[in-house]
Amino acid sequence: MANKRKVIISCAVTGAIHTPSMSPHLPVTPDEIAEASIAAAEAGAAILHLHARDPNNGKPTQDPAVFEQFLPKIKSSTNAVINLTTGGSPHMTVEERMRPAMEFQPELASMNMGSMNFGLFPMLNRYSSFEHQWERDHLENSRDLVFKNTFADIEKAITLGTENGTRFEYECYDIGHLYNLRNLLDRGVVGGKVFVQSVFGILGGIGPHPEDVMHMRRTADRLFGEHYEWSVLGAGSSQMRIAAQSAAIGGHVRVGLEDSLWLEPGKLAETNAKQVKRVREILEALSFEIATPDEAREMLELKGADKVRF
Repeated sequence: MANKRKVIISCAVTGAIHTPSMSPHLPVTPDEIAEASIAAAEAGAAILHLHARDPNNGKPTQDPAVFEQFLPKIKSSTNAVINLTTGGSPHMTVEERMRPAMEFQPELASMNMGSMNFGLFPMLNRYSSFEHQWERDHLENSRDLVFKNTFADIEKAITLGTENGTRFEYECYDIGHLYNLRNLLDRGVVGGKVFVQSVFGILGGIGPHPEDVMHMRRTADRLFGEHYEWSVLGAGSSQMRIAAQSAAIGGHVRVGLEDSLWLEPGKLAETNAKQVKRVREILEALSFEIATPDEAREMLELKGADKVRF
């Protein structure tokens, strides 16, 4: 009998898109982020994708001092791969967004592969009241926002991170981002196994239709052949549907409250772990095995948890 294929589950625990007023379950404080991360790892997440928030108002922050309050706790309690954001928030400078990855030298860090419109303002149609003024501003200001990730920005960040042994999860929000990554490979800026995280359903990027997913997959196959691992995340209600489609065509999956606040229509996800358990049920029903953190490290050619600085 052929061995079952192993699928990596990533969990994006809090992110920078949703705001605290949207869900009482969104982790905000360092203790909440640590607790949510540990539970997600115990549920089956091999990779934990982490942002930080100001514990007083929930606003996204890239202050290493806040990350330092939860990273050691997570590392000492799990074997999960820690993936630190370099995206931070679309409202931050590139230098600000890189601070945690440079300070802590993680095994893995995210890397957005192109500048883009990043429209969050449609959420104002669903949420009418906010505890903090920054939340409304965060959404409203996205009408006139370009999420800046120039070729120079990307190349600088990858070069700096690679010097520390950090590898990258290349977040591709549209077809052109795949071509940007291919260019970096051709020029030798990127090397080794490529980990592509395709993002579906953000206004300004590719949509969440099944044909959009197939288009991204076919293009990535053509550009990268067998020298990459492919994962997907679906924003909002498309989260589990796109995860199932990705797994069925050979991909890995990402869930978490960064990407969707919901477990199912009309029901908020009370924890990240519940989303991990739900997608795990889908994967196991499709006869796939869940990759362990060490199996994910091997697939993605990571340096190991003993070589990080936290």
